Amino acid sequence: MRSFLMMTVGAAAMAATACGGSASGESGTASAEQETMSVGERKSKAEEKVEFVAHATDQMAASKKFLKQKAALDGVKKTKSGLLYEVLEEGPESGVTPVSTDLVIVHYVGTLKDGVEFDSSRARGAAATFRLNQVIPGWTEGIQLMSEGDRYRFFIPPELAYGEQGTPGGPIGSNEALIFDVELIKVQNPEKNLAKANEFLAENAKKEGVKQTTSGLQYEVITEGKADGASPAATDKVKVHYQGTLLNGTEFDSSYRRGEPIEFPLNRVIPGWTEGVQLMSEGDKYRFFIPPALGYGEGGTPGGPIGPNEALVFEVELIEVK
Repeated sequence: MRSFLMMTVGAAAMAATACGGSASGESGTASAEQETMSVGERKSKAEEKVEFVAHATDQMAASKKFLKQKAALDGVKKTKSGLLYEVLEEGPESGVTPVSTDLVIVHYVGTLKDGVEFDSSRARGAAATFRLNQVIPGWTEGIQLMSEGDRYRFFIPPELAYGEQGTPGGPIGSNEALIFDVELIKVQNPEKNLAKANEFLAENAKKEGVKQTTSGLQYEVITEGKADGASPAATDKVKVHYQGTLLNGTEFDSSYRRGEPIEFPLNRVIPGWTEGVQLMSEGDKYRFFIPPALGYGEGGTPGGPIGPNEALVFEVELIEVK
C-alpha cells in the first residue's frame, strides 16, 4: 500500500510540472487550476498515508500488548521468532511430524484478537489441504511443531502473518495479531507414503485370499456373481458401485454414500481400476489394493484427499457392462 501511495504522489507531481510549463492565457489559467487540483490531490494522498501509518502503528502496539498478555499465561510457549503456542490436545505417539515441504491436512478456526472469527474449515465442513511452505510464516513454523492428531492454539504476531498490508479489502487489518486453533489430521510426504504403501502391500500379499497380478495390483473376491455374467474389455463402459478408502480406513469417495452407481469408460480411470475391473464379471464384488503407481502416483489428487504415493483400497461391485 505504501508503494502504491508513493507512486500516486509521484504521478501527481509529474502532472503538475507538465501543467506549469503551459503557455499563458486561457490555457495558462486552466493549467493553474489543474496544478491547484493536483496539489490538493497530493495533500489528500499525503493525509491518507499519515492516517494509514498512524493506524498501523496503533494496531502494532495493540498486537504487542495482546501477545505479551498471552505469553504470560500458563502453558503458552514462545519460539525465537515470536510465535506463541499452546497444546490443546496431543495425538498418538506414532503421529508423523511434517517438514516444510510436506502436504498437510488440517482443520482450523482463525480469529482476530477481539474474538471475531474470519475463517474456519470446520464451518465449511471440509478439512483444508496445502503445502506447508506456501502459507503464512506463522503456520509454516507452527505446524512443524505438531504431530498427526495434535491440536494446538497459535497466537501469531503480525510479522509472521499478513504484516502491515493485512488482507486487501479485509477481514484482516494492518498489523493484526491472529489466533488459530489447528488440528493436524494427516501429513503427506511422498517418500514416507511410498515406504508405508510398500510395507502394507508386502504384508497384505501374504493374507489368505489375496492375489497379486504382475503389475503389483492386489485383489480379493468378496462375492461372485452369476457364472454367465459378462466381463468388460478396457474399451467398454461399465456401471459400478464402489467405496474408496486410504490405508488408515478414511473413506475418500463412495457411490454408496451418494446413493447411486456410476458409469464410465474403463480406459479413462486410474490404471488399477482399468486392470482390476477387467478381472470381474457382472455381479462380482472385489476388493482392490492399489499401489501408488497404479493409482494417483506421486502427485496424489491436488488439494487432497489422496496424498502423494498413497496406496488405495477400493471395494467395487460390477453391476453392468455396457
